[in-house]
Amino acid sequence: MSHRKFRLVGTAVALIATSVLAACSSPAAGPQGALSKPTGSAVAHPEWSQFSFTLGDNGGDGSEELAKVTGAFDDAPYKVKFARFDYGPPLVQAAASGDIDLGSVGTVPPITGAAKEYGFKIVATQRGADPTKAAENILVPKDSSIQSLGDLRGKRIAVPQGSSAHGLALLALKSVGLTPKDVQLVYLSPAAGASAFNTGKVDAWSIWDPQSSVAVGQGARIIAKGVPPIDQSNNYYVATDKSLGDPVRRAALADVLTRVARIFNWAQQNPDEYAKAISKETGVPQKDARATVDSFPFKITQFLPEDVKAEQALSDAFFEAGEITKRVDLTTISDNLLPDGFDSSKSS
Repeated sequence: MSHRKFRLVGTAVALIATSVLAACSSPAAGPQGALSKPTGSAVAHPEWSQFSFTLGDNGGDGSEELAKVTGAFDDAPYKVKFARFDYGPPLVQAAASGDIDLGSVGTVPPITGAAKEYGFKIVATQRGADPTKAAENILVPKDSSIQSLGDLRGKRIAVPQGSSAHGLALLALKSVGLTPKDVQLVYLSPAAGASAFNTGKVDAWSIWDPQSSVAVGQGARIIAKGVPPIDQSNNYYVATDKSLGDPVRRAALADVLTRVARIFNWAQQNPDEYAKAISKETGVPQKDARATVDSFPFKITQFLPEDVKAEQALSDAFFEAGEITKRVDLTTISDNLLPDGFDSSKSS
């Protein structure tokens, strides 16, 4: 997301996409006839024409390609561009500095970001629709003697530091009475983690899709899924305080987020097109991209009190494990850009 979901294997911190989705006078739906109902914001809010928004794409989640296919921003009075990140922590840093306006991340990056007093807020939830399906897992090689989480004692576990997969590792260990001191956490980027896992330099790997799906396809076994009761099956949207603090820009950014919600609602109704978009952005085989899509059905809603509670519990677990040096009060980074009762699964 992890982004828990759809992180691209790579080493670059961020790649600013060159394409810009500019405003036009009328909506132009994609070749599949997507999103034929415009919001009308171009007519209602001509003052938004002064704005340009940068959206953080967490490792190739398909959002840029899907925006083109659906025509979601074709009638927008503002401009939109995309910036791609390997995973969540640098995306949150970019939101804090105002280099991006909005982006989706997993459960942990907002916590580690807030521990450094970054200037951002969590503004919406990408809510897992099926509590049995996980977008990230803890894996072991097919011939490993490790059969359960308890067998991880004394083992080397690769995790992308400060990511939702890092959080999954901590919570999974805690669920069987282990702490980070009982194992060796090896902090590696997704690409380095794949190499270490495939060459036997680590005993286990906590990672998201599509990397998880690729590894499982090559024989790796899942010993823990990122689902309740171990972990929450949500991701979150973060926005920069620089945009949230300006009432006019904030209203326009809310329009951006509702369009993003419509994009992903359409995508989940058209999973093959969704997988094509992810495959095009990441270079992963389309079958693995489709496994990624199938692994995490979701809808986009407000950041609700139950989400604040779940994030607070995760934050406290990170603090208790010594992974962050200050306790984070989630209410200080909580906000909502979406209207009360918003549910992307009911949008068109």
